[in-house]
Amino acid sequence: MIDKLEMFIALARERHFGRAAEACGVTQPTLSAAIKQLEEQFGVMLVWRGSRFGGLTPEGARVLERARIIVADARTLREEMRAVKQGLSGNLRIAVIPTALAAVSALTEPLTARHPNIRVTVLSRTSVEILQMLDDLQIDAGLTYLENEPLGRVTTLPLYDEHYNLVIRADSPLAARKSMTWAEAAGLMLCLLTPDMQNRRIVDRHMAEAGAAASPRLESNSVITLIAHVQSGGWATVLPRRSAGPFLDGGGLAAVPLTKPSAAHKVGLVAPHREPHTPVLAALLDAARRAEFR
Repeated sequence: MIDKLEMFIALARERHFGRAAEACGVTQPTLSAAIKQLEEQFGVMLVWRGSRFGGLTPEGARVLERARIIVADARTLREEMRAVKQGLSGNLRIAVIPTALAAVSALTEPLTARHPNIRVTVLSRTSVEILQMLDDLQIDAGLTYLENEPLGRVTTLPLYDEHYNLVIRADSPLAARKSMTWAEAAGLMLCLLTPDMQNRRIVDRHMAEAGAAASPRLESNSVITLIAHVQSGGWATVLPRRSAGPFLDGGGLAAVPLTKPSAAHKVGLVAPHREPHTPVLAALLDAARRAEFR
């Protein structure tokens, strides 16, 4: 039953029988048969069928909600039993907004040092994708913004505040500035994150509050791409200081605080709103409570 529910969750997520089968590591006929068996067991149709996947029926949507709970509980139980037998081990999957990727080592380093049998997978995703992946049981936790946009029903643990800076080459005349307004920054040759990123929506909002508008000449979903363009000369970008930190000393870059308005936005861990947490997730939350972010 659990395996069939996992296949059903994958189908609801992928909205395509072939992709769902691939994600589950089974053939498409095997997945189709599993969904059919679930429908026979529950006595209702779960999926609208035609020449392709047509979406979930109302009954399918209700089953999906319960399936996520059942599968999550089953995974937690399996991990608890493995921890009893083998000690704390397993793979921890964390999705992180691009601007927080430089901060995630403050969590993973002490976690893996304390629990050497835990393996960690870190994925770069948007804030919206992180919440969807939590719902679909694709990740164990996320590192994302805790304000600005609805989070839904999740457990949150605040970690630090983002403070925004204009990032430019260290040899730029602007690098000597003690601060710069958002309106001034809007007039530069900017490269920014893409509009699907919450950081970009924050940047756009603060520039609008300053009576200006961001008109980037280049957009990317990669912080590394933005940094590379700034290093090449002529470009500027807006990033939290923590994101630019690894490039400020040895990377030839400088960070000038942005003001009018002075802004800070809270970043933290989000995890499924379920108790108990898996042993591995509980260990991550414990590491997060102990972590110091400078």
